[in-house]
Amino acid sequence: MSFFGFGQSVDVDILLNDADSRRRAEHKTEDGKKDKYFLFYDGETVSGKVSLALKNPNKRLEHQGIKVEFIGQIELYYDRGNHHEFVSLVKDLARPGEVTQSQAFDFEFTHVEKPYESYTGQNVKLRYFLRATISRRLNDVVKEMDIVVHTLSTYPELNSSIKMEVGIEDCLHIEFEYNKSKYHLKDVIVGKIYFLLVRIKIKHMEIDIIKRETTGTGPNVYHENDTIAKYEIMDGAPVRGESIPIRLFLAGYELTPTMRDINKKFSVRYYLNLVLIDDEERRYFKQQEVVLWRKGDIVRKSMSHQAAIASQRFEGTTPLGEARTPGPLSDSGNRQCSEKMDKTTTEESAGMDETFALQRRKCA
Repeated sequence: MSFFGFGQSVDVDILLNDADSRRRAEHKTEDGKKDKYFLFYDGETVSGKVSLALKNPNKRLEHQGIKVEFIGQIELYYDRGNHHEFVSLVKDLARPGEVTQSQAFDFEFTHVEKPYESYTGQNVKLRYFLRATISRRLNDVVKEMDIVVHTLSTYPELNSSIKMEVGIEDCLHIEFEYNKSKYHLKDVIVGKIYFLLVRIKIKHMEIDIIKRETTGTGPNVYHENDTIAKYEIMDGAPVRGESIPIRLFLAGYELTPTMRDINKKFSVRYYLNLVLIDDEERRYFKQQEVVLWRKGDIVRKSMSHQAAIASQRFEGTTPLGEARTPGPLSDSGNRQCSEKMDKTTTEESAGMDETFALQRRKCA
């Protein structure tokens, strides 16, 4: 609305040159809703036009300059007054003067570095956007357009399996095993759980995917845990020697790549949380961090075929459609597995609490 002639007298729009052909990606906004934005990758050129449309063709628009910016910034919700910019590029489109008719200005940011993935979390937001500004004496005219950036990774060369033996002394001893420690966002987690000693009446077991967002530094560190998924893997009491298979498809969940110390402002890590619940509703758990990464879009085989390949690689040569009859492990098998687990535990989980229970207690 215009009061005494001081209202906005021009409409500003930002148009990308490849808008018709460029892919869009869904991204969660700060209010939890999803919207689609143009998708870019690191090193891609961002080019387009800034369009000015005068609302009253009979009036001139005086200005002190017109510019367009490409900005990457991090905003911490507890410190909203400060925006931490890690990318800031500026193109001057017009010198101070007058706009007498609607017109458009071309711009191009060549091979723009976009080092981090777009992210909206509980306490932090990392965004990329274009901002066109018409500088005026009283109030600037500003138009912003958000884009989404995805970071791609190559397949990890070293991707060892996760093997660990955990338990409560004289009560519960289990070995859990996941086929890899690094997974892409459309991957399949294949694993096994062996029960070596069971003296607790377990009635339920599940695996949770937990996202842990860490913001701030020093004494002002905030941790926010979010359970992304709950996957039931057992219902009922197991016995000694039981083997429980795990197959968890990641494609159906809202996940981002693992982010470590992004611009020294925040981190996002993912954990597989193995949870056991006994008949008295006590919960026992063990968390294991996994690394998630995004790979480029290629012609993928079906998810069922992916699962079959992962299963064969992890379990041997048994095809997906053939059942394997679980049975008790032999004493020699137990010893071999225990020796292997002890060694792997020492190497891969140094410094971690090997106690599996929330409460340390002796079995009755």
